[in-house]
Amino acid sequence: MKKHLFASLAALSAAATLAAQERPNIVVFLVDDMGLMDTSVPFITDRNGEPQRQPLNDWYRTPNMERLAAQGTCFSTFYAQSVSSPSRTSIMTGQNAARHRTTNWINAESNNRDQFGPYEWNWQGLKADAQIYPAVLKAAGYKTIHVGKAHFGCKDSEGEDPTRLGFDVNIAGSSIGHPGSYHGENGYGWIKGQRARAVPDLEQYHGTSTFLSDALTLEAEKEIDKAIAEGKPFYLNMAHYAVHAPFETDERFIGHYQNSDKPQQAKAFATLIEGMDKSLGDLLDKLEEAGVAENTLVIFLGDNGGDAPLGGAADYGSSAPLKGKKGSEYEGGVRVPFIAAWAKPDASNKFQKAYPIAQGCMQTQMGTVMDLYPTILSVAGVKAPKGHVLDGSDLKKLLAGKVDKKHRDDFLMHFPHQHRGSYFTTYRKGDWKLIYYYNPETDSKPTCKLFNLADDPFEKNDLAQTERKKVRELCQLMIERLEQEKALYPIDKENKTLYPILPKE
Repeated sequence: MKKHLFASLAALSAAATLAAQERPNIVVFLVDDMGLMDTSVPFITDRNGEPQRQPLNDWYRTPNMERLAAQGTCFSTFYAQSVSSPSRTSIMTGQNAARHRTTNWINAESNNRDQFGPYEWNWQGLKADAQIYPAVLKAAGYKTIHVGKAHFGCKDSEGEDPTRLGFDVNIAGSSIGHPGSYHGENGYGWIKGQRARAVPDLEQYHGTSTFLSDALTLEAEKEIDKAIAEGKPFYLNMAHYAVHAPFETDERFIGHYQNSDKPQQAKAFATLIEGMDKSLGDLLDKLEEAGVAENTLVIFLGDNGGDAPLGGAADYGSSAPLKGKKGSEYEGGVRVPFIAAWAKPDASNKFQKAYPIAQGCMQTQMGTVMDLYPTILSVAGVKAPKGHVLDGSDLKKLLAGKVDKKHRDDFLMHFPHQHRGSYFTTYRKGDWKLIYYYNPETDSKPTCKLFNLADDPFEKNDLAQTERKKVRELCQLMIERLEQEKALYPIDKENKTLYPILPKE
């Protein structure tokens, strides 16, 4: 009798919560270093926009990503910056890296501009006055929660602590870019000599068998409960340290991969993926148990190209058959998985009526990380700050499964530093993609590559020599956009700025 009474009271409480809420909840589920193929959900499509499974889709096990994809819309072409801090800053500000000038990953302890990088690049990261969208949501009455990796600024900077930027709550976020360990037995780095990379705030799990992804999920669930108890809509920035190195094994899942001939580190990486996916499922279940799933939008994405230790060819990894990895100029370095869905689809829900999302849809029109800022504020019914420049736009029509002719069809990725690809700018316009190399290491003239991604999605055929007119056209558009965003450029050995130049006809 008591059991039925409690169940009835819980149902009434959930119904009251749903009816009373004035703004929807929003969860951004951000995964570190997750490539486009690090999932059982296929994101590559054929010319007709139909998903095409790739070998890696059959290697990974991500049933909760599949669950979310069935409830919402996936993007086949969603662009991020090629490394972490630039992407995270672009997400928070709605601005391209060339504009906000955090153009490289941030080393917590020192300026890692690289030998020929611009001196003025923003290695200190986000400032308190950056007008990030969580601060805008907070001003509109949201409880804003950050859990997990931040990497918004260097040590002792304003951006090191997310609560100085506009979050009410920060758990486990700091200047570090990856954990010392994923194992609670190691204190996530505190216990076994990795303190420079130790995850803060999780002392209660030290010495236990709680894997890092689970510890973060448990803390997020507690904060969801607190927000509901306070009667506030919440924004949760669920930013996993997974699946960044170190590639440590989550023993709960290793049995699914032991019979493979892949390297041991690749098997460990697969367990990190599966543990991350479990976290997604746990949060979806939590939202439903708390009675707020219908009122909650979930956005899932990666922050840059993948870095899975799969072995094999140097240019291929987490995004194969796309070319390139994290830090590279190729599609595998910048295209990331993206899914948006209501946690529990309900056509009669007022928030879902106002912002409908197509279920089981694959959107082939381009989206970028700069689109999150205007999209999230649109979902929340909150206006962007006056005068704040945005390089993205609302994904509303695209998430409804429609074509949006006004949504921009170009993407600029500016990287005046050194990584797998060094000192380059890429510019995509429609089906065409230009890669412009500044070449400061060699004292040679700038060089270009050109690909038609409709005909050559895997970037095998460089057309720069045969399509000189197209190279010049795209280079002109690239330069115009770099100038609009007030980009900084590499320098040469004589300390002179290497401004991009138009190639000769």
